[in-house]
Amino acid sequence: MNPPDTNERLGIVYGAAAYAIWGLLPLYWDHLTHVSPLQVTAWRVTLTAMVVLGFTVLRGTLGSVTGYLRNRALLLRLAVSASLIALNWTTYVYSIASRQLVEASLGYFILPLISIALGVGLLQERISRFRLAGVALMLVAVVVQVAVLGRVPWIALVLALSFGFYGYVRKLAPIGAIEGLLIETCLLLPVAVPLLLFWAASGSLALSPLTPAHDVLLLCCGPFTALPLTLYAAGIRRIRLSTLGLLQYLSPTISLLIAVAVFAEPFPMADVISFSCVWLGLVLVAGEQQLERARIWTMRRL
Repeated sequence: MNPPDTNERLGIVYGAAAYAIWGLLPLYWDHLTHVSPLQVTAWRVTLTAMVVLGFTVLRGTLGSVTGYLRNRALLLRLAVSASLIALNWTTYVYSIASRQLVEASLGYFILPLISIALGVGLLQERISRFRLAGVALMLVAVVVQVAVLGRVPWIALVLALSFGFYGYVRKLAPIGAIEGLLIETCLLLPVAVPLLLFWAASGSLALSPLTPAHDVLLLCCGPFTALPLTLYAAGIRRIRLSTLGLLQYLSPTISLLIAVAVFAEPFPMADVISFSCVWLGLVLVAGEQQLERARIWTMRRL
């Protein structure tokens, strides 16, 4: 077994890689806006299950997966996490298709603070004044959106809460990253496959021999889904939930730049205020962690 510090460093590498890939994926999903978000999710579930199953067979670990299937408590947790990730996938693809990636980015900027709140409220992780201030600023950002824009930023909240709770449930699930993802997607297949068959029978299935380029892009959603999720699940098992929260700024930063610079989405004053509140909260949390590391380093030197 790896030493704790080595294990955590490896978890940080996995987590950072996952968030960087997620940040760039809007460029890919933008080429599939002709497909409904729900159908994209059905394809992601089906293709990801196939990709992960093939990888599991190649690794020779399929036998261990069948052992997990006898654990009812674990299956229940994975059924919850599978539902959460399906909701997250569908909402995110919808945000890109409807050109609301800025709001989606806000949700993923809020996510680290949601993770901190979950770590404190559900895992009894200690919270400092800096982190408490960060969570408070997150709430201010949401209130600003409601007050100035006159509506609740539901896309941001659904994305942040669904993925925040997904991370919490997966952290408590005693199963490997690959095996867990395989069971999650297989649990969703009884919904995804009938939907695809229905769309095929009604002539609205996105896959068509008349559009080979789009077909290739659509079929790639399996690997593009499996890779970052596997990295994320591997990372979250190795580090604290509140530590992982500090890595999560990578994805929304990249996505926000894409939304404004590539998709030319507006960035009104309400967004400026809300993002500023969240960014200030993240600075407080990150600064507090750096101070704690400096204190520990000084004590070790003494």
